[in-house]
Amino acid sequence: MNKKIISCILVSSFLLCSCNLNASNKSFNARSEENNTKTEEGNIKNKSTHTKENTKSQMRNNSDYKNNEQNIKDIKKDTSTSSNINKFKDESNISSKEKDWFFKPSKNNEPATIPEDMENDLNKYSGYFLGDTSKKHLYLTFDEGYENGYTDKILDVLKANNIKAAFFVTAPYVKQNKDLIKRMVDEGHLVCNHSDHHPSMASAALKGKESFEKEFTVVEDLYKDITNKDMPKFFRPPMGKYSELSLKYTEDLGYKSIFWSFAYLDWDRNKQPSREQGKEKILNGVHNGSIILLHAVSKTNAEILDPVLKELKNDGYEFKTLEDLPKK
Repeated sequence: MNKKIISCILVSSFLLCSCNLNASNKSFNARSEENNTKTEEGNIKNKSTHTKENTKSQMRNNSDYKNNEQNIKDIKKDTSTSSNINKFKDESNISSKEKDWFFKPSKNNEPATIPEDMENDLNKYSGYFLGDTSKKHLYLTFDEGYENGYTDKILDVLKANNIKAAFFVTAPYVKQNKDLIKRMVDEGHLVCNHSDHHPSMASAALKGKESFEKEFTVVEDLYKDITNKDMPKFFRPPMGKYSELSLKYTEDLGYKSIFWSFAYLDWDRNKQPSREQGKEKILNGVHNGSIILLHAVSKTNAEILDPVLKELKNDGYEFKTLEDLPKK
C-alpha cells in the first residue's frame, strides 16, 4: 500500500515537472517571437530611416546638380558678356580717321596700285578697286548724283553694245528718276547704293551706327518701292571718302565697298574735256581688271561712249558685272 502511494507521488511529481517545463518553453518561445518581431520592426525602421536618408541625399544631389547647372548658365552668360565687351573693345580700336581714295594710275596697261594701308583696309572689309587682273575683264560703273539728260543716251549705247553696267544712285536721284531706274533694271543693269545725302562716310560713321545705316536703308526702300526687288549689295562711298570704321559698318550691313582703278575729270559740267581728251584718257587708262568710274552727267562721256566701247572690245576686252568680281 505504501509502495503504491509512493509511486503515485513520484508520477505526479514527474507530470508536474513536465508541465512546468512545457510552460517554461512556451514562455521562452513567446519571448523569442516577441524579440524577433521587435527586431524585424527595428530592421523595418532602420530601412525606412535609411531610405529617407537616401532620398534626402538624392534631393541634395539634385539640388547640387541644379545649382551646378545654374552655375554653368551663369558662366555662359559671363562668357557672352565678356565676348561682347571684347567685341566692343575691338571696334573701339578701329580707326575713324578719314581717308581720301587715291590710286596710282595704270602705265602701259599695267594694273593701277594703291598704298598698302588702303589695300589692307579693302582686304579686311570686303572692298574692291580691281577685278580679275589675270584676264582682260573690265567692270563699267556710273555715278548718278543728279540727272543731266544723258542717261537715256548712255543706256541706248549700252544696249546696242550688249554691255551691262552698274549705276550708283543717291536717294534724290531715285525719287526724281523712277522711269530711268525701271529702265536700268529692266535692261539688266545693276542699280546700286550711293547713299542718301552723299556725305563723307567717315563723317557719317562718327554720328553712330544707326545714323550711318539710314544712309543705306533710305535708298534701299525707295528702290524696292519702284522695282519690288531688294537692292544689290554694292556701295560706292561718295567722293571716295571713307575710314576703316565706315568700311566695317558697310560690311556689317552686308555690302561690298566698290572703289575704282580708273576715273578722270568728267564730273564738272562747266569744264568738260574734249572728245579726243576723253577717249585718250579712257583707252590709255584701262587695264586687266579695271573698275571704271564714269559720271553720267558728262556730255563728253555720252558722246564718246559708243566708239570707246567698240574699240575696247576690238582690243579683246570683255565687260563683266560687279557680280562677277572675285570672291574675297
